[in-house]
Amino acid sequence: MTRVRRGYIARRRRTKIRLFASTFRGAHSRLTRTTTQQKMRALVSTHRDRGRRKRDFRRLWITRINAVTRENRVSYSYSRLIHDLYKRQLLLNRKIPAQIAISNRNCLYTISNEIIK
Repeated sequence: MTRVRRGYIARRRRTKIRLFASTFRGAHSRLTRTTTQQKMRALVSTHRDRGRRKRDFRRLWITRINAVTRENRVSYSYSRLIHDLYKRQLLLNRKIPAQIAISNRNCLYTISNEIIK
């Protein structure tokens, strides 16, 4: 019986996985089985951390806004500011006031004073 030459599909799949894992260290970039395991693990981590990144940035923005508003007045807090923003129907997400709080605190003071009036 003659020798059967296999196709290139499996090799192409393995090289695609190897290219993905080429920056991994040690056997994770060389051995096929561990490479596939590490690829699955990396993709799971990426998917999980995408949501976590959004969560972390939202927490950071809230902390920044709260710090600046409490610096302005002792009684005024982040939650009161957001509540007043919604009452006035000023639909600002938390990213914009956080950027204003870092770059120009006086502007955030004026916004909060206008909302209170």
